[in-house]
Amino acid sequence: MSAYTALTTAGYRAQVRDAATLFFTFAFPLVFLVVFGLIFSGQEVEETGRPYISYIAPGVLAWGVANAAVFGIAFTVMQWRRDDLLRLIRMTPTPLPTVLTARYVLALGVGIAQAVVFTAVSLLPVFGMELHSAWPMALPVLVLGITAFLGIGVIIGSHADTPEAVAAVANLLMVPMAFLSGSFLPLDMMPSWLRTLSRVLPLRYLNDAVSAALVGRGDWHDIAVGCGVLTGFTLVFGAVALKTFRWSNRT
Repeated sequence: MSAYTALTTAGYRAQVRDAATLFFTFAFPLVFLVVFGLIFSGQEVEETGRPYISYIAPGVLAWGVANAAVFGIAFTVMQWRRDDLLRLIRMTPTPLPTVLTARYVLALGVGIAQAVVFTAVSLLPVFGMELHSAWPMALPVLVLGITAFLGIGVIIGSHADTPEAVAAVANLLMVPMAFLSGSFLPLDMMPSWLRTLSRVLPLRYLNDAVSAALVGRGDWHDIAVGCGVLTGFTLVFGAVALKTFRWSNRT
């Protein structure tokens, strides 16, 4: 417990003291919301008749939370491994699950804070998002989404050896996934083959479930499917992450 507390406290202090990290975690996704929200203010998606904000706000929120989860853990694992901090931790009685749990709890806290801030901004009259009655279900959906994307981040951080490599690999995954999963543009506007391709991407299910919960763009079935699929991705990514985890660049 003392090791867990120390690791969690150290991670929190590093997070709040880094201005660049705070900006890209909280402000950067809001920039997309403001830009797209103002551009498409008052407009509707022709294919469905729904306002653009019902696509933009949940989609950008899901991408922002997933992006923060991937980058946050990937950079930490890479830096700790490169500086041999993980090797030193391994020489203590601290097991790997304790190390990852400390980062996991921190990532959950950051993700929930992101969601609260982002939702509050989306509800402003200038954007006009309206909450659906099932909005509390967004919380378990976001928890599962963060968990799944943390697995991706651990895998990247275990193999990328420099900050540049982490950024390159993470962006190579997250930027195309954002567009193909409907975070920035409604999937209803895309060709059928792209909608089919999006079904193999975890962000698609996070988007769909968050949208169904927050704005009612879907039903309880969409939320249940999203939670189930994200749980499956969590198990797969988690197993790969634990199997391929590297404590040091020497191993």
